[in-house]
Amino acid sequence: MDWLLDPLSYDFMRDALMAGILIGILCPVVGTYLIVQRMALLGDVVAHALLPGLAIAHFLGIPLLLGAFGFGMLGTFMTSWIRSQSRIQVDTAMAITFSSFFALGITLLSVLQSQLALDALLFGDILSTTLADVGQIGLITLAVLAAVRLFYKELLFFTFDVLGAEAVGLPVGVINLGLMAAITLTIIAGMKTVGVILVIALMVTPAATAYLLVKELHWMMVLGAGLGALGSLTGIYISYYANLPSGPAIALTVFSLFLLTLLFSPSQGILTRLYLGWRQG
Repeated sequence: MDWLLDPLSYDFMRDALMAGILIGILCPVVGTYLIVQRMALLGDVVAHALLPGLAIAHFLGIPLLLGAFGFGMLGTFMTSWIRSQSRIQVDTAMAITFSSFFALGITLLSVLQSQLALDALLFGDILSTTLADVGQIGLITLAVLAAVRLFYKELLFFTFDVLGAEAVGLPVGVINLGLMAAITLTIIAGMKTVGVILVIALMVTPAATAYLLVKELHWMMVLGAGLGALGSLTGIYISYYANLPSGPAIALTVFSLFLLTLLFSPSQGILTRLYLGWRQG
């Protein structure tokens, strides 16, 4: 048990583990909506769109959260605008948006001579998480999860039948805006832990793993949150003992859980189906 308890003697490890649990729970809950709506790439759009906002906010001396949130929302608006004003499909609109915003962010970091640590922003450094960071992540997690619980029925209806939700009078535009805000805040919360790029792995992969195991949306959220927290904690310990970057360690851990599920899921596992087919044959 020493290998499990020894790291807890360090403040930075305790802070990292708390942040990992919080972000591991939050990301898959929000990512569930992306998986079900087949919009997983939208998270990538938002993650890349944050970068110019971070550069500008740092240059102006305003909170990074404000700049990141503003440009994250702008990225989702740009995607919707391109899609609505042309024949371009949504996947193409998202690819155009995230590549352009990412290029703009790199340019601004250079032009404004920003001292932001680009590697930490892109790939995260959860072992440098402070107690203040944990508090910020905790507030975002609490706010987003409370909103999901409060508007669960409306979000459920909107997720599976947008036209039906609009027909019964639900404010579809407001719901979509709220969901985009939740995605943006989730990526901002994960920015410190796994970075703006690898946070997509934590949003999508545990939710996709749960998708292979359960059918109901709420169970998908619960199981995804559990897998996300487990993957984060395991990745942090691997990062600590193997001296590996924390973000990639967490991303590879949750991918390993997904791969095991893909192979051995009781209902959809590749090897499980082969075994059942062999027995029946």
